[in-house]
Amino acid sequence: MAGKIGGVGTELIAKDPGIPNGWFAVAWSKELDPGQVKRVYAFEHELVLFRARSGQPKVVSAYCPHLGIHMGKGGRVMGETVRCPQHGWQFDGDTGKCTVIPYCDEIPKRACVRKWDVVERNCMIFVWHHAEEKPPYWEIPVLPHLEDPEWAEPRTWDLEVPVHMQDMAENNLDPVHFRYVHGMDEIPKTEFTIADDGRFLKATSFIEKVTPAGTLNISLIRETWGLGTSSVESAGIPGIGLFMFTSTTPIDNRNTISRWLLFATKNAIDFAGEEWFESIMTGVMDDWDVWTNKIHLENPVFCKADEPLIAFRRWAKQFYSKTD
Repeated sequence: MAGKIGGVGTELIAKDPGIPNGWFAVAWSKELDPGQVKRVYAFEHELVLFRARSGQPKVVSAYCPHLGIHMGKGGRVMGETVRCPQHGWQFDGDTGKCTVIPYCDEIPKRACVRKWDVVERNCMIFVWHHAEEKPPYWEIPVLPHLEDPEWAEPRTWDLEVPVHMQDMAENNLDPVHFRYVHGMDEIPKTEFTIADDGRFLKATSFIEKVTPAGTLNISLIRETWGLGTSSVESAGIPGIGLFMFTSTTPIDNRNTISRWLLFATKNAIDFAGEEWFESIMTGVMDDWDVWTNKIHLENPVFCKADEPLIAFRRWAKQFYSKTD
């Protein structure tokens, strides 16, 4: 979607940037039982997600090349394949190739569907999307919190928002909005770094918080792997750990679903943990009216103090394939 806005002064061009390349969660692990088949729509693609008999999740494009039947509706797992519900053609989850036509010994060479790279990690099932179908070239981090006995079982939360996913991710490098949207007294000082390989971004905001126990100097540490996978750690409360991990996935160019894992250490889960979970969820809803009533500007007007936002926009461009 593209369009020009206004006609006086700087011309503003509204243009959604497209679907970025990267790893994106399409389901929670707990949503997919052995042998189960699910219909998934992500990246403007109809997909079939299934858990093969080996226990591994697999994803292939949805429509059977025989007669265009959607295999996510009535399809069945057969070993490591998914079977089309109308004529029984079976497609391998690792290659996308048809391996069985039950009423014909000769399988046509064109009898295949696109297979998608999949990894199951951190309670989520991730799919690699690349507009040019290039293979994955970075990994999803493994969260040690899930195996650490000091951390409680994480809370899960889903949020679907009618906005381009980059506009949600942009919050990480927008310290000014913490004051005007989230009600902080001051704009937090924020430092950010980009790793040598360019795909990893880290931003830390420093917040002074007055509590009944005294003043705390809290560091809000936000790490991002590609465009859409990120974590937030609230550090600085003595003896207490608070952490969240999210995957923000483009459904299409104007709709996004974000999946959140919310963690707290066991010694804090009943008080600080629950309060932090609530503050995170409430904070996101503070952003809701902004996200759902904005456009994505191709040439935003930045001021000198917008250095973090400028850096984020420059960084984000690497995750898109040229479509012109």
